Amino acid sequence: MTSRNQQLFELSQKYIPGGVNSPVRAFKSVGGVPVFFQRGQGAYVWDADNKPYLDYVGSWGPLILGHAHPDVIKAVMEAAQNGLTFGAPTEAELEIAQMLCTRVPSIEQVRLVSSGTEATMSAIRLARGYTGRSRIIKFEGCYHGHDDALLVKAGSGALTFGHPSSAGVPAETAAHTMVLDYNDLAGLEQAFAESGKEIAAVIVEPVAGNMNLVSPKPGFLAALRSLCTKHGSVLIFDEVMTGFRVGATCAQGLYGIRPDLTTLGKVIGGGMPMAAFGGKREIMQCLAPLGPVYQAGTLSGNPVAVAAGLATLRLVQEAGFYEKLSASTRQLTEGLTASAKKHGIVFCAQSVGGMFGLYFRASPPTSYAEVMECNKEAFNHFFHAMLSKGIYFAPSAFEAGFVSAAHSAEDINKTLAAADQIFGDWK
Repeated sequence: MTSRNQQLFELSQKYIPGGVNSPVRAFKSVGGVPVFFQRGQGAYVWDADNKPYLDYVGSWGPLILGHAHPDVIKAVMEAAQNGLTFGAPTEAELEIAQMLCTRVPSIEQVRLVSSGTEATMSAIRLARGYTGRSRIIKFEGCYHGHDDALLVKAGSGALTFGHPSSAGVPAETAAHTMVLDYNDLAGLEQAFAESGKEIAAVIVEPVAGNMNLVSPKPGFLAALRSLCTKHGSVLIFDEVMTGFRVGATCAQGLYGIRPDLTTLGKVIGGGMPMAAFGGKREIMQCLAPLGPVYQAGTLSGNPVAVAAGLATLRLVQEAGFYEKLSASTRQLTEGLTASAKKHGIVFCAQSVGGMFGLYFRASPPTSYAEVMECNKEAFNHFFHAMLSKGIYFAPSAFEAGFVSAAHSAEDINKTLAAADQIFGDWK
């Protein structure tokens, strides 16, 4: 009997490219048929065949409170009853802007947008407008949305300008982007020594989450700050994923580094489409209508999305929230690592706040090249074995996972028991 998921996927491929509206959802990395979800509650989701799954994706990070948190749903419903959009200022926009500026020390002014891609592309444009320079630095394996200037892969040399990583990106656009190795201090110093006066900005995920989870080495983020200050370049922390996910003051608070600009998304929208970019007042005031850098959006500051974000941000600031979330995530990663070791499986895991990474290699990777050394076939086997037991991890060996406040100790133990059985039967 064909499952409802299979039926929906076959039909979707007739009307939607690849049958999905974002590539990783297609399960091409792991094989098989993608899961179509119909509802979620707390730490669980149910598919089109009404099968429940314990969810460690959480819509790729936004659902730090779990699915359908009653306070968030109430806020959304109340806001929707007053109108879905105005295309004009609202008091709620001011409230969330004040909240972001208060809670993130580096943000003096902020502008709301509708997606993480929009936030990062706007921050890059702003940095270029502010400095009058064109070149930017990004790091191999860090994803900052699908803006042309950021869909760039490393060149052939140790220090080269990038090449397009997507069709449709002009080579001349990619040529303005220098791609370095994450955590490579020597390469970073060389780049600034050779091109410092031409570099408008460095954009970085302070904790990389789009090549699986990769933590910054001690001194890496501090060196970024020092070099950008010395050469007059704008340091942009892409905290679309890490913002309010790894701590109450984001990754920059966790590591004690103050960037010039920050991009936020996911958690600040509470599951609704909302993002933001903000930073130093003198830079932000280069934006129209005050300055010459143009940026606009019809649905920016959408009142329903803002309501979800406000409700979420209030709840995550409760005393002990992040300590509990971090402890739950460590329980998961330490338990999985211990189980794999017991059964002789080459595997490790690590976490930062409510984010985690799973790796089929002996130690956590520190760069894109080391991520690529992970045993992808082993991950795919593990993914499908866990999925068959009702445990839903990200359908790719190159994506971080997420624990929410809705995950109980019993949920974590259920996950560990399933993994222990899989590791024990490993072939």
